[in-house]
Amino acid sequence: MAKSSKSVTDNFEQQLDELEKIVSRMEEGELSLENSIKEFEQGMKLAGQCQKTLQEAEMRVKILMSDIENGDNLQDFNPDTDGTIAN
Repeated sequence: MAKSSKSVTDNFEQQLDELEKIVSRMEEGELSLENSIKEFEQGMKLAGQCQKTLQEAEMRVKILMSDIENGDNLQDFNPDTDGTIAN
């Protein structure tokens, strides 16, 4: 099942927020070596997830732009119909 755009955006923003908190904690310099390593590992995992989400979004934009450049017109969705796209 595909994720909705809103849930992807919310998840990305949550991951980015947590990554920023990890960076702040590490910059304070108050963590033990062991905790610093754990925070670093978690930060790298979050950074990878954020990068993957951004790459997927970039690909979606490239596909849309390619469709437009190839003369495919984006069509408005008409919710009053049975799910077909209005011309």
